[in-house]
Amino acid sequence: MATQRRNRLNVFILATCQMLFGATRTLLIATAPLIAYGIVENKGLATLPAALVIVGTALATMPASMLMRATGRRLGFMLGACFGALGGGIVIIGIVRADFWLLCLGTFTYGFFAAFGQYYRFAAADTAPPEFRSKAISLVLTGGVIAAVVGTSLAMAGQFMVPSGEFFGSYLFLIALTLLTVLVLLFLDIPNLTPGERSARQRPLAAIMKQPIFVASTLAATMGQGAMNLLMTATPIAMTQAGHPFTATALVIQWHSIGMFAPGFVTGSLIKRFGEVRIILIGVALQVICVVIGLAGTGVIEFWFAMLFLGVGWNFAFTGGTSLLTTSYTPAERNKTQGAMSFINYTFVALVSLSSGALVHFLGWQWVNLSSIPLLVVATVATVWYAFAQRGPAAAPA
Repeated sequence: MATQRRNRLNVFILATCQMLFGATRTLLIATAPLIAYGIVENKGLATLPAALVIVGTALATMPASMLMRATGRRLGFMLGACFGALGGGIVIIGIVRADFWLLCLGTFTYGFFAAFGQYYRFAAADTAPPEFRSKAISLVLTGGVIAAVVGTSLAMAGQFMVPSGEFFGSYLFLIALTLLTVLVLLFLDIPNLTPGERSARQRPLAAIMKQPIFVASTLAATMGQGAMNLLMTATPIAMTQAGHPFTATALVIQWHSIGMFAPGFVTGSLIKRFGEVRIILIGVALQVICVVIGLAGTGVIEFWFAMLFLGVGWNFAFTGGTSLLTTSYTPAERNKTQGAMSFINYTFVALVSLSSGALVHFLGWQWVNLSSIPLLVVATVATVWYAFAQRGPAAAPA
């Protein structure tokens, strides 16, 4: 009974941390491309600061996982939050000096925070019993619902708050939220690996990665996230080019974030009832609907519906992929397996995000949408292949 209470308290704390992290991420995604667009001569680089968040995340995913194996989840997450505050401070200096490259350094540093933050969902799964695992993952992601409102509200509230520069105040809020995360994490209680789990026999990482379940879960999560970041990163620029004000952009990003995280209240239950494969495929289908809407027009209503479908589709594909992955490794193998998936995921997403700005600037919003289609095809093929190869529920790892 005490263990059950601890697990549920941990889920609540991790959901709160996800909310605070998601709020800072939403704030950054809504503002960084616009800050860059105003100070850089080559407008094709305007999405580079937002893309460098993903680059920083990709580089730090494996070190973050290995560090938390040695020190435990709580200390690792607290260190990650400190990187978030440091990144916000560097961005503020970049705003005051109108220095594009300092802005890039700040968002890159923030990416280290994101590397730790994306393990919140895995941390919930680590101690949850198998029947509660997918629900724990999805409940942690629900923290992003409040984050969607908080992040965009603080972005708008801070836009002209400080005369030293547009959005200066927004990043003061970002720093405050990351420091609040450190305080919340003081109450996290996730036991580290026992000596027996540390010394248990482990398969080589290559053997784990060759499993169909690892391939399918990683590709589903990676391609779904790649398509989401490609479209989301370009949206503020595309809406500016279409003549929409920042208030409209903030509203669209807000509802996109709500779409990303609100389904978390039910995604775990849906996975338990229908299985990961069906939920992943539904998620990919919703992202295809987003592309169709995006190709239909550039009014605020089209952007709103497209980003909402994109968010819900991401939630299904990403949560389903994450849940599927948790059945592919033993406790002793969890850190390196989670790190491998995260490294593949964010390395690919970084490459996609880096191309987003050039695509929207030189070729236009339609080509950004069309470029996401091959990613969704790969996710579909990998998931269907796994379903036929498995012919039943995934077996526990040897």
